[in-house]
Amino acid sequence: MVKDMTQGSPRKLILSFAVPLLLGNLFQQFYSLVDTIIVGRFLGVNELAAVGATGSINFLIIGFCMGICSGFGIPIAQKFGARDESGLRRFVANSAWLGVIVSAVMTVTTVLLCRQILIWMKTPADIIDSSYSYIVIIFAGIPVTILYNLTSSIIRSMGDSKTPVYFLTLSAGLNIVLDLFCILVLKMGVSGAAVATVVSQGVSGICCLIYMIKKYNNLRMTVEERRVRPDLMKKLIMMGVPMGLQYSVTAIGSVVLQSAVNTLGSAAVASVTAAGKVSMLFSTPFDALGATMATYAGQNMGAERPDRIRKGLKEAAVIGSIYAAAAFLVLSFAGKYVALLFVDATETAILENVQMMLTANSAFYIPLLFVNIVRFLIQGVGFSGLAVFAGVSEMIARALAGFLLVPLFGFKAVCFANPLAWVFADLFLIPAYLWVMKRVSSQVAKSEN
Repeated sequence: MVKDMTQGSPRKLILSFAVPLLLGNLFQQFYSLVDTIIVGRFLGVNELAAVGATGSINFLIIGFCMGICSGFGIPIAQKFGARDESGLRRFVANSAWLGVIVSAVMTVTTVLLCRQILIWMKTPADIIDSSYSYIVIIFAGIPVTILYNLTSSIIRSMGDSKTPVYFLTLSAGLNIVLDLFCILVLKMGVSGAAVATVVSQGVSGICCLIYMIKKYNNLRMTVEERRVRPDLMKKLIMMGVPMGLQYSVTAIGSVVLQSAVNTLGSAAVASVTAAGKVSMLFSTPFDALGATMATYAGQNMGAERPDRIRKGLKEAAVIGSIYAAAAFLVLSFAGKYVALLFVDATETAILENVQMMLTANSAFYIPLLFVNIVRFLIQGVGFSGLAVFAGVSEMIARALAGFLLVPLFGFKAVCFANPLAWVFADLFLIPAYLWVMKRVSSQVAKSEN
């Protein structure tokens, strides 16, 4: 079911679109959470640290793939908002061609370089083999990651945020079953958790593809519409690559920070892993609001409605700020109890570290909110390149924390690395938003005259 976001109440549209996205994000987090819970509970702290040590490089590569797919959806959303169905189909076809190319290049490159990257990151010797066993399978599954993210991005671009959630629900259940089967029955260790994740995401991707082909009549293409168009590919790349780089540039800072955490030992790595999983779970509403603003801004940009884009940002900010305050109250008082999902109660030092990190992170959730909604709005109106600089700001902040602060202050510095990155990003994004909207309004005024 498609949804036109160029008409009606911005608040209602944003909420109705964001809630299914939130559920989808929660189920996507479920893959990672189930892996972490089962690994931590059944395989031990060392194996939990092994999976955690791959987190930043995982985000670097998989985040790039996800960002590219999200960027490909922006021209499609704009064509949908402009009611140009033939142009929409051409962009969908060319995004598929690009998806195949990106899948092949990224898979081969990352699998070949995987172990060397872990060595560069100073992964502790007692966990590097397990870390490699986990992440090499995740990277081998890049094609299914791109399949799901591209098909769901196309579906969302046409205003349907519910359908991908249905298939993720199915996949989440499958992931739990496969995790338990591969780890407890087949005794595959952390490799089993990776296999379960890849297979489950592959199922959701295939389901989205079949649904998209069968249900959307406006995506039934002629031979001419399916052909490769270098000009359209160029536009897709101009939208997708900056969004992918935004994730990757941000992740470079995370890699530097992770390298610094690795020098603190396996217990610190396990603490960051558990706290990171909890924080990511509580951050999913911000991700959902961000993705909503990309589609909302894209459609309204296509319809030449900058006034609605501004109203939408205000509504998203109010919704997100209310949630941020509630999340801080929960995590600042009960964060370590949530972390018991991953770590045994006897690991008291790790749990105290987790509580410290969750309190520090959740205190800065409002800056994180604005990182998401402003950045994705800027991308949605077609200025993807600017968002890369927000990623650069985050990278600089995390790199400073990793190079300078962690050696001086230890784990306490790790706790404030993410908040520092969010504040740095906002210092760029908010002025960038004001400039973008001024330019967009000027362009619309000229076209009306």
